[in-house]
Parts: sequence; structure tokens; C-alpha cells
Amino acid sequence: MNSFNTLIKHFKEDIRSVKRRDPAAKNTLEIILTYSGLHAVAAYRVSHYFYKKKMYLTARAISQIARFFTGIEIHPGAKIGKGLFIDHGMGVVIGETTEIGDNCLIYQGVTLGGTGKDKGKRHPTLGNNVMVGAGARVLGPFKVGDNSKIAANAVVLESVPPNSTAVGVPARIAKLNGKRTTELDQIHIPDPISQELCIDRMKIERLDKRISQLEKALDKNNEK
Repeated sequence: MNSFNTLIKHFKEDIRSVKRRDPAAKNTLEIILTYSGLHAVAAYRVSHYFYKKKMYLTARAISQIARFFTGIEIHPGAKIGKGLFIDHGMGVVIGETTEIGDNCLIYQGVTLGGTGKDKGKRHPTLGNNVMVGAGARVLGPFKVGDNSKIAANAVVLESVPPNSTAVGVPARIAKLNGKRTTELDQIHIPDPISQELCIDRMKIERLDKRISQLEKALDKNNEK
């Protein structure tokens, strides 16, 4: 009975979180019927109950059904606090050892995942009141501090201090405690693909120059 009451309590808090944060939400009934992020979190809370009871197949079955209907994949082993709001939500992936604090906000396309190098605790921990922007990747067993923001499409590979904003690929701290720490922003994020292409172009030019030198040396030897 206590577990059921806890589920209801969390469900109500999740609805209140949507109301607070989404100006498009008109009323409670609309949120309950049409918000896929709410559906995915509700299904997670049920699957997590079975996961704690070591009923792993039942837990995974519930999470996969929720993934099919919502496009949001939350492993039942993750630990999620109250008031999580997944806005839009399509393509969100939350790994098994992820921990999420209270009143967090996650947008579509976010991955809270691992790098494949770690065992045991493999996924990130988000503190309270953390916002993760659309398309961001937070990869590894480190912590994102309370009240921090991860910019859209950022790739975070190391810990983020509280009250900060991380942007870029790989992510850097652009703001800390309300003060700008770098001029890097979401508009002027360096393109890692362009950077790699420039490096490859320089290597090719050096190789072309070396080949030309070798060809000239070979021609001289042939003339002799």
C-alpha cells in the first residue's frame, strides 16, 4: 500500500512539474492524456517498483512497451527523483545506473549514457533542478551539479559544478554562479567535423608535397 501511495504521490508531483514549466499546458486532463514524457516517467516508476523486487523481466517489459508508445527509453534500474519533466521527449535515452535528482527538465534527443569504458556505475548523476537541452549527450559516471544547465547538442564527458552552464563539443563551462567564464556560446560552438576535415586537409597537403619531392629525386636518379 505504501508503494502504491508513493507512486500516486510522484505522479501528482510530475503533473505539477509540467504545469509549472510548460506554458502550453492548459489543464491537468490534457497533461494526463497527451504528454508522452509524463507517460514515460509514469511507466518508469511502475517498472522501477518491479526492478527493486528483482522482477527484472516484468520491469523490462513495461519499459519496452513505454518506449514503443512514447519513443522514450528509461531503464527501470535508473533512480529518478520527483518532478521530472521530459518535454517533447522523442529519442530520450536514460541508462541503467543513471541518477536524476528532483525537479529536473530534459528535452528531446537527450542521452544520459555511458562510454563503454566503465563497469558498475556507468551513467551520469544529475543533481536537483538540472536542465538538459535538446540533443545533448551526457556520457559517463560523473555528476552534474544542482541548478546546472546543459546546452542543446552539448557533449558532456566530465563533471559539471553546481550553478553552471555547459556548452559545446566537448562541453566547457560557459557560466558559473551567474558569471561568464568563456566567450563560447551555443551560436559560435566550434564544429568538430570541420576541425577534423581541416586537420586531414593539412595532412594530405603535406603528403602531396612529400610525394612531389620524392618524384623529383627519383627523376634525377633516372637521368643519371
